[in-house]
Amino acid sequence: MSTEPVAYVTCGHPEVRDPDLELALATFARLGVPAEAVDWADPAVDWSRFGLALVRSPWDYIARREEFLAWARRVSALTVLANPAPVLEHNTDKTYLRELAEAGVAVVPTVWVAPGGELAQDAAPWPELVVKPTVSSGARDTVRTTDRAEAVAHVKALTDAGRTAMVQPYLPMVEEEGETSLLFLGGRFSHAVRRGPMLAGRATFEDVAREPAADQLALAEQVLAAVPERDALLYARVDLVRTADGAPVLIELELTEPRLFLGHHPEAAERLVRAAAAARR
Repeated sequence: MSTEPVAYVTCGHPEVRDPDLELALATFARLGVPAEAVDWADPAVDWSRFGLALVRSPWDYIARREEFLAWARRVSALTVLANPAPVLEHNTDKTYLRELAEAGVAVVPTVWVAPGGELAQDAAPWPELVVKPTVSSGARDTVRTTDRAEAVAHVKALTDAGRTAMVQPYLPMVEEEGETSLLFLGGRFSHAVRRGPMLAGRATFEDVAREPAADQLALAEQVLAAVPERDALLYARVDLVRTADGAPVLIELELTEPRLFLGHHPEAAERLVRAAAAARR
């Protein structure tokens, strides 16, 4: 078995705090697996000395996605990268949702507007809209509105800037029961968390552990089965919400740098560490 250290890939931004980092590093140490937190953008890092580069919280990459993807390709030539560079490239543009929908996965209804385009009058006929770019994280550059003129203007601002916009209905169930995030570690379902709404316009409720319903787990498995690189995924987070008729739909499939909520299940951190240790070259 490899004894090379694991690089827990994060970022050096002073305002970024990874809530999983301390628990993960403590668990690596407890299990006797050498590991250290490393800034992905640090030019002084010798990535070849690591047996695995575990991408966890490089959360400042959004403004420089191409640089991040070039880093991923470079590191892939020097060590094992998890998740793999092709997965990161594909997953950091939310047009992957369109491909999943075309594959038969239940996805939140979405209207796509390419650079230079505008939101058509007869498109997105929902009373409340969420407009965001396909390359973003959290709620960055995202607008929730009942004012169609505001939605049209935000789409135009995004597309005029050369970005693809996505327009979706706001789903009230997000406020009532939140999103359900199903976490997969080492290729297997690990745990689930109820996450509070980010665009509710009011205080969000606490993130708490949740037992997923059978239909949610089935949808999550269907989502991952549609990923060509499924067997290469060391971690995955499938974010679901229910529509008005009660059916679960996919909001996002997080394969790049999702928070894994390791502290929400007693075995989650150990599952991640053992999967990372086994994936080393």
